Amino acid sequence: MAKKQWSNWSGMVVCEPSEIHFPTSEEEVVKIVQQAAEAKTRIRIVGTGHSFSHLVYTNDILISLDKLKGLIDVDKEKGEATVWAGTEIKELGALLFEHGLAQENLGDIDVQSIAGATATGTHGTGVAFGNIATQVIGLTLVTGTGEVLNISDTENPALFKAAQISLGVLGVIIKIKLKCLPAYNLEIKLVKSTFNETIEKLDHYNQENRNFEFYNFPYSETTQLRITNLTKKPPAKDGFKRYFNDVVMENGVFWVMCEFSKLFPTQSHKVSKLVAAGAVTTTKVNNSHKIFATVRNVRFNEMEYNVPADDYKMVIKDIKKRIEQRKYQVHFPIENRFVKGDDIWLSPAYDRDSAYIAVHMYKGMEYKRYFREMEEIFMAYGGRPHWGKMHYQTAESLETRYPKWEAFHKVRKQLDPEGIFLNDYLKRMFGEKTFLRGEK
Repeated sequence: MAKKQWSNWSGMVVCEPSEIHFPTSEEEVVKIVQQAAEAKTRIRIVGTGHSFSHLVYTNDILISLDKLKGLIDVDKEKGEATVWAGTEIKELGALLFEHGLAQENLGDIDVQSIAGATATGTHGTGVAFGNIATQVIGLTLVTGTGEVLNISDTENPALFKAAQISLGVLGVIIKIKLKCLPAYNLEIKLVKSTFNETIEKLDHYNQENRNFEFYNFPYSETTQLRITNLTKKPPAKDGFKRYFNDVVMENGVFWVMCEFSKLFPTQSHKVSKLVAAGAVTTTKVNNSHKIFATVRNVRFNEMEYNVPADDYKMVIKDIKKRIEQRKYQVHFPIENRFVKGDDIWLSPAYDRDSAYIAVHMYKGMEYKRYFREMEEIFMAYGGRPHWGKMHYQTAESLETRYPKWEAFHKVRKQLDPEGIFLNDYLKRMFGEKTFLRGEK
Protein backbone atom coordinates (compact mmCIF):
# COMPACT_ATOMS: atom_id res chain seq x y z
CA MET A 1 0.00 0.00 0.00
CA ALA A 2 1.41 3.36 -1.03
CA LYS A 3 2.53 5.81 1.60
CA LYS A 4 0.02 8.64 2.08
CA GLN A 5 -0.12 11.86 4.02
CA TRP A 6 -2.79 12.41 6.65
CA SER A 7 -3.75 15.62 8.48
CA ASN A 8 -6.32 16.58 11.05
CA TRP A 9 -9.14 19.09 10.46
CA SER A 10 -7.11 22.16 11.44
CA GLY A 11 -4.11 21.04 9.38
CA MET A 12 -1.73 21.32 12.34
CA VAL A 13 -1.18 17.58 12.83
CA VAL A 14 0.35 16.00 9.73
CA CYS A 15 1.88 12.54 9.35
CA GLU A 16 2.75 9.95 6.73
CA PRO A 17 1.46 6.52 7.74
CA SER A 18 3.18 3.60 6.09
CA GLU A 19 -0.27 2.08 5.54
CA ILE A 20 -3.82 3.42 5.68
CA HIS A 21 -6.58 0.83 5.92
CA PHE A 22 -10.31 1.32 5.42
CA PRO A 23 -11.87 -1.88 6.78
CA THR A 24 -15.50 -2.63 5.97
CA SER A 25 -16.09 -5.42 8.49
CA GLU A 26 -15.15 -6.78 11.89
CA GLU A 27 -13.18 -9.55 10.21
CA GLU A 28 -11.02 -7.07 8.28
CA VAL A 29 -10.20 -5.17 11.47
CA VAL A 30 -9.20 -8.40 13.24
CA LYS A 31 -6.91 -9.38 10.36
CA ILE A 32 -5.18 -5.97 10.30
CA VAL A 33 -4.60 -6.02 14.07
CA GLN A 34 -3.33 -9.59 14.10
CA GLN A 35 -0.87 -8.90 11.29
CA ALA A 36 0.36 -5.75 13.02
CA ALA A 37 0.79 -7.57 16.33
CA GLU A 38 2.77 -10.33 14.64
CA ALA A 39 4.99 -7.79 12.88
CA LYS A 40 5.36 -5.66 16.05
CA THR A 41 3.99 -2.64 14.19
CA ARG A 42 2.02 0.16 15.85
CA ILE A 43 -1.55 1.14 14.97
CA ARG A 44 -3.58 4.29 15.44
CA ILE A 45 -7.27 4.71 14.69
CA VAL A 46 -8.98 7.75 13.19
CA GLY A 47 -12.59 8.80 12.79
CA THR A 48 -12.91 12.15 10.98
CA GLY A 49 -9.73 13.76 12.34
CA HIS A 50 -11.44 16.51 14.30
CA SER A 51 -9.13 16.22 17.32
CA PHE A 52 -6.49 18.90 17.77
CA SER A 53 -4.04 16.75 19.74
CA HIS A 54 -1.55 14.18 18.38
CA LEU A 55 -3.72 11.21 19.37
CA VAL A 56 -3.81 9.88 15.81
CA TYR A 57 -0.30 10.79 14.66
CA THR A 58 1.57 7.79 13.28
CA ASN A 59 4.21 6.80 10.75
CA ASP A 60 3.05 3.19 10.98
CA ILE A 61 -0.46 1.83 10.39
CA LEU A 62 -3.52 4.08 10.40
CA ILE A 63 -6.96 2.47 10.52
CA SER A 64 -9.75 4.72 9.29
CA LEU A 65 -13.34 4.05 10.37
CA ASP A 66 -14.74 5.83 7.30
CA LYS A 67 -16.29 2.66 5.85
CA LEU A 68 -17.72 1.33 9.12
CA LYS A 69 -20.88 3.44 9.08
CA GLY A 70 -24.60 3.12 9.63
CA LEU A 71 -27.16 1.66 12.01
CA ILE A 72 -26.87 -2.01 12.91
CA ASP A 73 -29.87 -2.47 15.15
CA VAL A 74 -32.59 -0.30 16.72
CA ASP A 75 -34.93 -1.17 19.59
CA LYS A 76 -37.37 1.73 19.73
CA GLU A 77 -39.24 0.37 22.76
CA LYS A 78 -36.07 0.17 24.85
CA GLY A 79 -34.67 3.35 23.31
CA GLU A 80 -31.45 1.62 22.24
CA ALA A 81 -29.47 1.72 19.01
CA THR A 82 -26.34 -0.11 17.90
CA VAL A 83 -24.24 1.70 15.32
CA TRP A 84 -20.98 1.18 13.44
CA ALA A 85 -18.22 3.18 15.08
CA GLY A 86 -17.34 5.34 12.08
CA THR A 87 -20.82 6.81 11.72
CA GLU A 88 -20.65 10.60 11.79
CA ILE A 89 -22.83 12.25 14.42
CA LYS A 90 -24.72 14.26 11.81
CA GLU A 91 -25.52 11.10 9.87
CA LEU A 92 -26.42 9.27 13.07
CA GLY A 93 -28.89 11.98 14.07
CA ALA A 94 -30.75 11.61 10.78
CA LEU A 95 -30.77 7.80 11.00
CA LEU A 96 -32.09 7.79 14.56
CA PHE A 97 -34.74 10.36 13.66
CA GLU A 98 -36.11 8.00 11.00
CA HIS A 99 -36.81 5.56 13.85
CA GLY A 100 -38.30 8.22 16.14
CA LEU A 101 -35.21 8.43 18.36
CA ALA A 102 -32.51 10.96 19.24
CA GLN A 103 -29.40 11.25 21.39
CA GLU A 104 -30.14 12.98 24.69
CA ASN A 105 -27.42 15.60 24.22
CA LEU A 106 -24.73 16.56 21.72
CA GLY A 107 -21.82 18.93 21.28
CA ASP A 108 -21.73 21.90 18.95
CA ILE A 109 -19.97 20.05 16.11
CA ASP A 110 -21.55 17.07 14.36
CA VAL A 111 -18.87 16.00 11.89
CA GLN A 112 -17.00 13.69 14.29
CA SER A 113 -17.46 9.93 14.21
CA ILE A 114 -19.42 8.59 17.16
CA ALA A 115 -16.40 6.50 18.22
CA GLY A 116 -14.03 9.46 18.05
CA ALA A 117 -16.40 11.72 19.95
CA THR A 118 -16.99 9.25 22.77
CA ALA A 119 -13.41 7.98 22.99
CA THR A 120 -12.08 11.51 23.57
CA GLY A 121 -14.73 12.61 26.07
CA THR A 122 -16.49 15.05 23.76
CA HIS A 123 -19.41 16.81 25.44
CA GLY A 124 -22.24 19.24 24.99
CA THR A 125 -23.67 21.49 27.66
CA GLY A 126 -26.43 21.23 30.28
CA VAL A 127 -26.03 20.57 34.00
CA ALA A 128 -28.43 17.60 33.84
CA PHE A 129 -26.34 15.77 31.21
CA GLY A 130 -22.98 14.02 31.16
CA ASN A 131 -20.63 13.97 28.20
CA ILE A 132 -21.56 11.94 25.11
CA ALA A 133 -19.76 8.83 26.41
CA THR A 134 -22.32 8.55 29.22
CA GLN A 135 -24.85 7.57 26.52
CA VAL A 136 -22.75 4.51 25.63
CA ILE A 137 -24.25 1.35 27.16
CA GLY A 138 -22.13 -1.13 25.25
CA LEU A 139 -19.38 -1.42 22.68
CA THR A 140 -17.42 -3.95 20.68
CA LEU A 141 -13.67 -3.61 20.21
CA VAL A 142 -10.76 -5.55 18.76
CA THR A 143 -7.95 -5.78 21.33
CA GLY A 144 -4.21 -5.63 20.73
CA THR A 145 -4.12 -9.42 20.35
CA GLY A 146 -6.94 -9.47 17.78
CA GLU A 147 -9.58 -10.69 20.22
CA VAL A 148 -13.13 -9.35 19.76
CA LEU A 149 -14.74 -8.24 23.03
CA ASN A 150 -18.27 -7.08 23.75
CA ILE A 151 -18.17 -4.73 26.74
CA SER A 152 -21.03 -3.35 28.82
CA ASP A 153 -22.12 -3.23 32.44
CA THR A 154 -23.28 -6.85 32.09
CA GLU A 155 -20.69 -8.28 29.66
CA ASN A 156 -17.04 -7.86 30.69
CA PRO A 157 -18.26 -5.26 33.22
CA ALA A 158 -14.80 -4.82 34.80
CA LEU A 159 -13.69 -3.22 31.52
CA PHE A 160 -16.69 -1.01 30.87
CA LYS A 161 -15.75 2.21 32.69
CA ALA A 162 -12.32 2.12 31.08
CA ALA A 163 -13.73 1.49 27.61
CA GLN A 164 -16.29 4.33 27.53
CA ILE A 165 -13.47 6.89 27.13
CA SER A 166 -10.38 5.03 25.96
CA LEU A 167 -8.43 7.36 23.61
CA GLY A 168 -8.12 4.41 21.24
CA VAL A 169 -5.53 2.65 23.41
CA LEU A 170 -7.60 -0.38 24.43
CA GLY A 171 -8.32 -1.49 20.89
CA VAL A 172 -10.23 -0.64 17.73
CA ILE A 173 -13.84 0.20 18.59
CA ILE A 174 -16.05 -1.15 15.80
CA LYS A 175 -19.57 -0.99 17.26
CA ILE A 176 -21.26 1.23 19.84
CA LYS A 177 -24.61 0.74 21.59
CA LEU A 178 -26.35 3.94 22.68
CA LYS A 179 -29.17 4.77 25.06
CA CYS A 180 -31.52 7.14 23.23
CA LEU A 181 -34.59 9.27 23.83
CA PRO A 182 -37.78 9.62 21.79
CA ALA A 183 -37.16 12.24 19.10
CA TYR A 184 -37.74 15.81 20.29
CA ASN A 185 -37.57 19.38 19.06
CA LEU A 186 -35.56 22.21 20.55
CA GLU A 187 -35.77 25.98 20.47
CA ILE A 188 -32.49 27.85 20.75
CA LYS A 189 -32.27 31.54 21.53
CA LEU A 190 -29.09 33.50 20.86
CA VAL A 191 -29.04 36.53 23.16
CA LYS A 192 -26.46 39.27 23.70
CA SER A 193 -25.58 40.18 27.27
CA THR A 194 -22.64 41.46 29.31
CA PHE A 195 -19.93 39.53 31.10
CA ASN A 196 -20.86 40.67 34.60
CA GLU A 197 -24.56 40.06 34.12
CA THR A 198 -23.91 36.61 32.67
CA ILE A 199 -21.73 35.60 35.62
CA GLU A 200 -24.22 37.01 38.13
CA LYS A 201 -27.13 35.07 36.57
CA LEU A 202 -25.12 31.94 35.71
CA ASP A 203 -26.79 29.65 38.25
CA HIS A 204 -30.21 30.80 37.08
CA TYR A 205 -29.36 30.19 33.42
CA ASN A 206 -28.04 26.70 34.16
CA GLN A 207 -30.88 25.61 36.42
CA GLU A 208 -33.78 27.07 34.44
CA ASN A 209 -32.79 25.86 30.96
CA ARG A 210 -32.22 22.46 29.41
CA ASN A 211 -28.97 23.55 27.79
CA PHE A 212 -27.02 26.71 28.41
CA GLU A 213 -23.65 27.96 27.20
CA PHE A 214 -22.12 31.28 26.37
CA TYR A 215 -19.25 32.95 24.56
CA ASN A 216 -17.26 35.83 25.96
CA PHE A 217 -15.06 37.93 23.72
CA PRO A 218 -11.49 39.00 24.58
CA TYR A 219 -11.15 42.76 25.19
CA SER A 220 -14.94 43.15 25.27
CA GLU A 221 -17.66 43.08 27.93
CA THR A 222 -20.08 41.44 25.48
CA THR A 223 -21.28 37.86 25.80
CA GLN A 224 -23.46 35.79 23.50
CA LEU A 225 -25.79 33.39 25.31
CA ARG A 226 -27.07 30.16 23.75
CA ILE A 227 -30.25 29.15 25.61
CA THR A 228 -31.91 25.91 24.51
CA ASN A 229 -35.15 24.29 25.67
CA LEU A 230 -37.67 21.66 24.64
CA THR A 231 -40.50 22.85 22.45
CA LYS A 232 -43.59 21.49 20.75
CA LYS A 233 -43.21 24.05 17.97
CA PRO A 234 -42.61 22.56 14.52
CA PRO A 235 -39.22 22.99 12.87
CA ALA A 236 -38.86 26.29 11.08
CA LYS A 237 -37.87 26.26 7.43
CA ASP A 238 -34.35 27.38 6.70
CA GLY A 239 -34.66 30.46 4.56
CA PHE A 240 -32.24 33.00 3.16
CA LYS A 241 -32.06 34.91 6.45
CA ARG A 242 -30.97 31.77 8.33
CA TYR A 243 -28.40 30.96 5.64
CA PHE A 244 -27.11 34.52 5.75
CA ASN A 245 -26.65 34.45 9.55
CA ASP A 246 -25.17 30.94 9.79
CA VAL A 247 -22.98 30.84 6.72
CA VAL A 248 -22.32 34.37 5.52
CA MET A 249 -22.10 36.25 8.82
CA GLU A 250 -20.83 33.59 11.25
CA ASN A 251 -18.36 32.09 8.77
CA GLY A 252 -17.72 34.27 5.73
CA VAL A 253 -17.46 37.65 7.44
CA PHE A 254 -15.69 36.09 10.41
CA TRP A 255 -13.14 34.50 8.06
CA VAL A 256 -12.33 37.93 6.60
CA MET A 257 -11.77 39.25 10.12
CA CYS A 258 -9.57 36.25 10.94
CA GLU A 259 -7.45 36.81 7.85
CA PHE A 260 -7.07 40.47 8.78
CA SER A 261 -5.92 39.47 12.29
CA LYS A 262 -3.41 37.04 10.84
CA LEU A 263 -1.95 39.77 8.65
CA PHE A 264 -2.09 42.41 11.40
CA PRO A 265 -1.99 40.50 14.73
CA THR A 266 -1.50 43.67 16.80
CA GLN A 267 -5.04 44.64 15.74
CA SER A 268 -6.59 41.48 17.19
CA HIS A 269 -8.10 43.31 20.15
CA LYS A 270 -9.99 45.61 17.79
CA VAL A 271 -11.14 42.67 15.69
CA SER A 272 -12.42 40.90 18.81
CA LYS A 273 -14.51 43.95 19.68
CA LEU A 274 -15.93 43.98 16.14
CA VAL A 275 -16.76 40.28 16.37
CA ALA A 276 -18.53 40.92 19.68
CA ALA A 277 -20.48 43.82 18.23
CA GLY A 278 -21.65 41.59 15.38
CA ALA A 279 -22.89 38.75 17.60
CA VAL A 280 -26.36 37.87 16.33
CA THR A 281 -29.61 37.72 18.29
CA THR A 282 -31.99 35.16 16.86
CA THR A 283 -34.23 32.16 17.55
CA LYS A 284 -34.26 28.76 15.85
CA VAL A 285 -36.57 25.74 16.17
CA ASN A 286 -35.68 22.33 14.77
CA ASN A 287 -35.22 18.65 15.48
CA SER A 288 -32.71 18.22 18.30
CA HIS A 289 -29.86 16.85 16.20
CA LYS A 290 -30.11 19.88 13.90
CA ILE A 291 -30.10 22.41 16.74
CA PHE A 292 -27.03 21.37 18.73
CA ALA A 293 -24.50 21.70 15.89
CA THR A 294 -22.99 24.93 14.61
CA VAL A 295 -21.57 25.44 11.11
CA ARG A 296 -17.78 25.72 11.48
CA ASN A 297 -16.02 26.59 8.22
CA VAL A 298 -13.34 28.84 9.76
CA ARG A 299 -10.46 26.62 10.87
CA PHE A 300 -8.65 27.06 14.16
CA ASN A 301 -6.65 25.31 16.87
CA GLU A 302 -8.17 24.75 20.28
CA MET A 303 -7.37 24.05 23.91
CA GLU A 304 -10.20 23.12 26.27
CA TYR A 305 -10.10 22.30 29.96
CA ASN A 306 -12.56 20.92 32.47
CA VAL A 307 -12.62 22.65 35.86
CA PRO A 308 -14.81 21.97 38.91
CA ALA A 309 -18.16 23.74 38.55
CA ASP A 310 -17.72 25.35 41.97
CA ASP A 311 -14.51 27.05 40.81
CA TYR A 312 -15.75 28.14 37.40
CA LYS A 313 -16.51 31.80 38.18
CA MET A 314 -13.03 32.35 39.64
CA VAL A 315 -11.39 30.65 36.66
CA ILE A 316 -13.17 32.67 33.99
CA LYS A 317 -12.53 35.93 35.84
CA ASP A 318 -8.82 35.04 36.10
CA ILE A 319 -8.75 34.28 32.38
CA LYS A 320 -10.41 37.57 31.47
CA LYS A 321 -8.00 39.48 33.71
CA ARG A 322 -4.92 37.68 32.31
CA ILE A 323 -5.94 38.37 28.71
CA GLU A 324 -6.37 42.06 29.40
CA GLN A 325 -3.07 42.23 31.28
CA ARG A 326 -0.91 40.24 28.83
CA LYS A 327 -2.44 41.57 25.62
CA TYR A 328 -2.48 38.29 23.71
CA GLN A 329 -3.04 38.64 20.00
CA VAL A 330 -6.33 36.77 19.97
CA HIS A 331 -9.75 37.58 18.58
CA PHE A 332 -11.58 34.24 18.90
CA PRO A 333 -14.36 34.11 21.52
CA ILE A 334 -14.04 31.85 24.57
CA GLU A 335 -16.61 29.07 24.85
CA ASN A 336 -18.13 28.18 28.24
CA ARG A 337 -20.17 25.00 28.83
CA PHE A 338 -21.46 23.05 31.83
CA VAL A 339 -21.71 19.30 32.37
CA LYS A 340 -22.90 16.83 34.99
CA GLY A 341 -20.26 14.67 36.70
CA ASP A 342 -19.91 10.97 35.85
CA ASP A 343 -18.10 7.77 36.83
CA ILE A 344 -16.09 7.08 33.65
CA TRP A 345 -12.45 6.54 34.58
CA LEU A 346 -10.76 8.88 32.08
CA SER A 347 -13.61 11.37 31.86
CA PRO A 348 -12.51 14.94 32.66
CA ALA A 349 -15.85 15.16 34.51
CA TYR A 350 -15.08 12.12 36.65
CA ASP A 351 -16.65 12.48 40.11
CA ARG A 352 -17.40 16.19 39.77
CA ASP A 353 -19.95 18.50 38.20
CA SER A 354 -17.91 20.50 35.75
CA ALA A 355 -17.46 23.52 33.56
CA TYR A 356 -15.54 23.40 30.28
CA ILE A 357 -13.69 26.45 29.01
CA ALA A 358 -12.34 26.43 25.45
CA VAL A 359 -9.84 28.89 24.00
CA HIS A 360 -9.15 29.08 20.27
CA MET A 361 -6.63 30.57 17.88
CA TYR A 362 -7.14 31.05 14.16
CA LYS A 363 -5.22 28.63 11.98
CA GLY A 364 -1.82 30.08 11.09
CA MET A 365 -1.63 32.45 14.06
CA GLU A 366 0.78 31.98 16.97
CA TYR A 367 -0.96 30.17 19.81
CA LYS A 368 1.70 28.73 22.13
CA ARG A 369 2.10 31.59 24.61
CA TYR A 370 -1.66 32.12 24.86
CA PHE A 371 -2.45 28.42 25.30
CA ARG A 372 0.35 27.73 27.77
CA GLU A 373 -0.58 30.64 30.00
CA MET A 374 -4.28 29.75 29.87
CA GLU A 375 -3.28 26.21 30.82
CA GLU A 376 -1.46 27.56 33.90
CA ILE A 377 -4.75 28.99 35.12
CA PHE A 378 -6.69 25.81 34.36
CA MET A 379 -4.14 23.65 36.17
CA ALA A 380 -4.18 25.92 39.22
CA TYR A 381 -7.85 25.04 39.69
CA GLY A 382 -7.50 21.29 39.27
CA GLY A 383 -8.08 21.41 35.52
CA ARG A 384 -8.26 18.30 33.37
CA PRO A 385 -7.70 18.61 29.60
CA HIS A 386 -10.24 17.63 26.99
CA TRP A 387 -8.49 14.65 25.36
CA GLY A 388 -9.30 15.75 21.83
CA LYS A 389 -7.89 19.25 22.30
CA MET A 390 -4.36 20.59 22.72
CA HIS A 391 -2.61 20.38 26.07
CA TYR A 392 0.94 20.08 27.40
CA GLN A 393 0.47 17.53 30.18
CA THR A 394 2.41 14.31 30.79
CA ALA A 395 1.88 11.24 32.97
CA GLU A 396 3.41 12.97 35.98
CA SER A 397 0.82 15.74 36.03
CA LEU A 398 -2.14 13.68 34.81
CA GLU A 399 -1.95 10.73 37.18
CA THR A 400 -2.66 12.95 40.20
CA ARG A 401 -5.86 14.29 38.62
CA TYR A 402 -7.56 11.01 37.78
CA PRO A 403 -8.35 8.71 40.75
CA LYS A 404 -8.72 5.75 38.36
CA TRP A 405 -5.53 6.44 36.39
CA GLU A 406 -3.73 3.28 37.55
CA ALA A 407 -6.85 1.16 37.15
CA PHE A 408 -7.10 2.32 33.53
CA HIS A 409 -3.41 1.46 33.05
CA LYS A 410 -4.04 -2.10 34.17
CA VAL A 411 -6.90 -2.53 31.72
CA ARG A 412 -4.82 -1.03 28.91
CA LYS A 413 -1.96 -3.46 29.53
CA GLN A 414 -4.43 -6.33 29.76
CA LEU A 415 -6.05 -5.58 26.40
CA ASP A 416 -2.92 -4.37 24.59
CA PRO A 417 0.03 -6.13 26.28
CA GLU A 418 2.51 -5.16 23.56
CA GLY A 419 1.38 -1.54 23.38
CA ILE A 420 0.69 -1.59 19.65
CA PHE A 421 -1.94 1.17 20.04
CA LEU A 422 0.51 3.66 21.58
CA ASN A 423 2.24 6.38 19.55
CA ASP A 424 4.97 8.62 21.00
CA TYR A 425 2.41 11.19 22.19
CA LEU A 426 0.46 8.57 24.11
CA LYS A 427 3.60 6.92 25.50
CA ARG A 428 4.61 10.26 26.98
CA MET A 429 1.13 10.87 28.31
CA PHE A 430 0.95 7.46 29.97
CA GLY A 431 4.59 7.35 31.09
CA GLU A 432 5.18 4.24 28.98
CA LYS A 433 8.84 3.59 28.26
CA THR A 434 8.63 0.20 26.54
CA PHE A 435 9.39 -0.14 22.83
CA LEU A 436 8.43 -2.54 20.13
CA ARG A 437 11.02 -4.49 18.17
CA GLY A 438 13.16 -2.18 16.04
CA GLU A 439 12.27 1.00 17.94
CA LYS A 440 14.87 3.06 19.73
